[in-house]
Amino acid sequence: MNSKIVKHMAAAAAAAVVAGAANAAVVTWNLNMVVPANIDGLYINVETGATGATGGVTAGWDINPYSATALTFFNATGTGMMRYPGVTTGSAGSLAQGTSVNSAANLAGTGTVTFGAVAGNWTLNASNYFGFKFLAADGLTHYGVGRMDVGATATVRTIAYVSYETVAGAEIIVTPAPGAIALLGLAGLAGRRRRN
Repeated sequence: MNSKIVKHMAAAAAAAVVAGAANAAVVTWNLNMVVPANIDGLYINVETGATGATGGVTAGWDINPYSATALTFFNATGTGMMRYPGVTTGSAGSLAQGTSVNSAANLAGTGTVTFGAVAGNWTLNASNYFGFKFLAADGLTHYGVGRMDVGATATVRTIAYVSYETVAGAEIIVTPAPGAIALLGLAGLAGRRRRN
């Protein structure tokens, strides 16, 4: 198949995936950044993807995973981490894929996450998904998700990505890798077209 046609089809399919109700779009920042095991951690501006070692150098930061001994979330004003559904105390829960992060979720969690075998607890040597709300530059509440890869201890962690919904108040769904399903669909489309 002509490479121009494949590129055109890929662009059209990507646009269709991004477009949704009320022109909603999910923005994803693939950070792949180690969260230092110290008192500063990693400050993240969800809307711009900017990161830094301090809040002073990370304008408009929203979330800050940190701690020299555990994994703790510090949040900017208007930001809240989603607790596991049904849990009313504690910090960010480790969310299952398919979980909706929206205004009905319990989004006040801040502090140290809990590790263990109970549903909603974080897992060592695994990818853990979290949800949050934050105040965007438009002054409105937006919802987001992210993935934190944790090693053998809580102090060995990498934030893989954060994603947020560009439409204020619109839900976002926890997915294994935002856009991966769309890319797989595009690859399948291109593969089918080549065989014909």
